[in-house]
Amino acid sequence: MTSPFAFLSFRRRRSPLSGAYFVPGDLSGAALFHALAALSADVARHPSLSQCRNARSLVRRIRILAVLFEFLEESFASSPSSPLPPWFPASAALCFRELYIFVYRTKLLLDYCSQSSRLWLLLRNRQISGNFHDLTQELATLLDVLPLDDLRLAADLREQIELLRRQCGRSKLFVDHDDEELCRKIFFFLGQFETGEAPDPAELRDTFVHRLGIRDVRACRTEIEFLEQQISNQEEDMDLPLVSGVIALTRYCRFLLFGFQEMDVKKPFSDQGNTSRKRLLSLGSGSFSLTIPKDFCCPISLDLMKDPVVVSTGQTYDRASITQWMEEGHRTCPNSGLTLTNSRLVPNRALASLISQWCASYGIPYGTPEGGGVPAESTAAACASRAAIEANRATSRILVQQLSAGSQESKTVAACELRLLAKTGKENRSFIAEAGAIPALCRLFRSSNPVAQENAVTAILNISIHDGNKSRIMDEEGCLKLIVYVLRHGLTNEARENAAATLFSLSAVHDFKKMIVDEQGVVVALANLLMQGSSRGKKDAVMALFNLSTHPQSWSRMLDMGAVSALVGALRDECVAEEAAGALALLMRHPVLAQTVGSEDTAITNLVGLLRRGTPKGKENAVAALQEMCRRCGLPVTQKVARMQVLGGLIQTILLTGTKRARRKAALLARMCQRCEGPIATTLGNEWAMNHALARTNSLRDSSFRSGDVSVSVSMARQVPVL
Repeated sequence: MTSPFAFLSFRRRRSPLSGAYFVPGDLSGAALFHALAALSADVARHPSLSQCRNARSLVRRIRILAVLFEFLEESFASSPSSPLPPWFPASAALCFRELYIFVYRTKLLLDYCSQSSRLWLLLRNRQISGNFHDLTQELATLLDVLPLDDLRLAADLREQIELLRRQCGRSKLFVDHDDEELCRKIFFFLGQFETGEAPDPAELRDTFVHRLGIRDVRACRTEIEFLEQQISNQEEDMDLPLVSGVIALTRYCRFLLFGFQEMDVKKPFSDQGNTSRKRLLSLGSGSFSLTIPKDFCCPISLDLMKDPVVVSTGQTYDRASITQWMEEGHRTCPNSGLTLTNSRLVPNRALASLISQWCASYGIPYGTPEGGGVPAESTAAACASRAAIEANRATSRILVQQLSAGSQESKTVAACELRLLAKTGKENRSFIAEAGAIPALCRLFRSSNPVAQENAVTAILNISIHDGNKSRIMDEEGCLKLIVYVLRHGLTNEARENAAATLFSLSAVHDFKKMIVDEQGVVVALANLLMQGSSRGKKDAVMALFNLSTHPQSWSRMLDMGAVSALVGALRDECVAEEAAGALALLMRHPVLAQTVGSEDTAITNLVGLLRRGTPKGKENAVAALQEMCRRCGLPVTQKVARMQVLGGLIQTILLTGTKRARRKAALLARMCQRCEGPIATTLGNEWAMNHALARTNSLRDSSFRSGDVSVSVSMARQVPVL
């Protein structure tokens, strides 16, 4: 029969002895001995590949128990479903039910060892050895209370069980000294990296190939993936910096010892089965990750916010990141592009509490700073490993060298690995650029291999997240032109979308916005992606267009190249409507563009539709765009807006339930429309309700608000997960 615990065998990441176990309710009478005999026979055949001595010893004991179970099974062979005979003691039946749990836990532990990576078993050598010893002690206790005198056993079988009981009672904890020596060797290698010294390749080969049995690229990759999943799942009590260092060391060995053999990157990442584009939390400098809510990430650093604060525009950032941003001389909000009228940082205690609760549930170190003005280190910094940083630095040098001088197949693999290294950790992004990866990656943008092109542009995207690298990319001759080339002619959807996201990342720097807008074909390509791309592609395109729209000299090219029409059409798409409305509100500060948009009935209809169905931020952007349109276009367009049948009721709803800025924009729009003849004047009636709302919003108005201000929520981060 199938055990109801079978599903647990798939949870190989979980500690094998954690949790409670119960005997299936239908295992009673003779059926219990049938189940015990089958389960113990299965365990007795288990291969002992790891923890060899402990595993073999425990399996031998299970084989002795299997003889006992088979004897009792034969005693009740007449019918597996029959009850136990009257002479069978109830205490013995209870012991055998506990023995079922013991045998099952033994099976779980053996499965765990056979399915775990070699390095993981080394790092947890003492804990796993303790698990074997605990099971042996548990067996000794069960045999002590088992009433052998009442079971009517054969004499030789009884002698075997009594001998087994004495052996279990005398057993001691055994920790394999060879494994301990190997573990110390791994620590030695990490210590060398920590001091800036690369380990001897001959010693690495002896340890990894001859002693650990990691003999090729595939085995290295399996080890890395297993360790990354352990950190991601947070199922174990582990030393995160240590595990991150072991991952980085193994990755280094993969390329140092085995070169670029078994290169099996065969298809674009957009076609692979892994979940893509998740927000990732960097734990140290290894390329492992943990998916986190995007609202918990700082839009500047992309890391989990340790001390979230609100700036004058209403956007939230991590204190350390926004402080550094302002100290570098920036006077605009990185997310919205609006001017910061003051440098006051207000703690966002509600968000900090939510982040703290989330971290506690995953066992991630997190603490709110004592002083509100002290920059807080991110969780990534708290878990960082110096050894991992240096090992990854050495790996990046090998990869960049291969990217410059290797074969086309080697370059493809090198680009893939650089993409993964650049995905997490500002240190990784920094030293990859310093190693000369940017020009080498750019040369792959025109590759006829879709995998090479996609990896290269994604690596540049991840490198660009580090502010210091943005200038490196823009200063690289021809790099911007090549990014636009991929945006227009990329061989895969993922490559085109990542090129758009790269432009969004680069356009966060105000000085680069004009350069990007003036690059031939960029606006047209972004507009086409916004109109015809996938949901993800549209999101990338609208974020890039929003950033570019914040530059005062961008509006004419945006209008001429079809970006404005694309933004108007995007108002009907829920996934990008919010950002599209924000970009239009910014662009319509220019009267010519406002007149163009206002002359289209579709634009007004779409904005009013967003007022009805949008998110609170989307409604805020929509009402801001309508108010800006009426303000710039005068009476004719205002009359068209005022004639919208549902507008009056929507404005009333926003005046009562909208965000602070949405209420202010709605009140200003209502005042403009009330001067016109239309349904809105009838809906709002006399001006009492509107004046009341105006007074309410004025009392809440911050000195930084201006009638032309627009706020839009745009996520600065886009990451590609480990595949």
